[in-house]
Amino acid sequence: MSTDAAGAGIFLAALAGAAPAPPVDTRVPDGVWHLLTALYEELPGPAADGWAREVHGALRAGRPAGGLWAVHAWQAGTVLPLLAEAWPDDGAGAVADLTALHRAAARAPVAHGSWRAALRPVLLRVYGAAYDRRSACTEAHTNARAYALAHGYTPAEADAYGRQYAELSTDANAASFAEAHARAVGDALARAYAGDRAEPYAATYPAAQVRAVLRALERPAPPPTADATGTGPGGAARPAVTLADGLSGVLRCHGG
Repeated sequence: MSTDAAGAGIFLAALAGAAPAPPVDTRVPDGVWHLLTALYEELPGPAADGWAREVHGALRAGRPAGGLWAVHAWQAGTVLPLLAEAWPDDGAGAVADLTALHRAAARAPVAHGSWRAALRPVLLRVYGAAYDRRSACTEAHTNARAYALAHGYTPAEADAYGRQYAELSTDANAASFAEAHARAVGDALARAYAGDRAEPYAATYPAAQVRAVLRALERPAPPPTADATGTGPGGAARPAVTLADGLSGVLRCHGG
């Protein structure tokens, strides 16, 4: 087995095992390893290994600079455009504002306060959309309907009661979920981005953020009814491939 093939095999094994750090002889840009492991896990079947070999080749082509340059390039060039496509009603321009900030960070440091203000509206929407409304609504409807039946409601009345309760409770829980995550993740990301350092960025759980974006993209934005089924068009696979290809493209450009 050639040295290149052996190195690729070690790299794939580390990705597949979601190792906490890349192999010692792999030059991975700051902040990127956790993104790679998350995307590898989300890619469909055979595509994952092919993508991983492509990434390994890109990483071998050049020595990456320090700082979160690759994260900023990926966010500005892939993640945020994908969200903008999914959210054509972003009238306030929150996605565009955050995209501009990531691009500015490639030229000069951006202050913590600017990051925090720009991140918040986007994270609120991501986590609000990522919340599993369908399961929460179904469970709430089932429980509320059973409660109503036990207290003398007719089946039709119990069903109506369950639906109303499910819609109200799901909206409230989704809002609380989004607020809590946007606040915690936003503050941590703002500090990491302002300091341009890998360690604070790793502490923001980048892999979980990748999964949140994918969940947000695979679910329709409006709250579903209690009996709604299915996911948004395309499911999770298409956005995962787009995110993965975008990150490998960033690494190829730098390596080349």
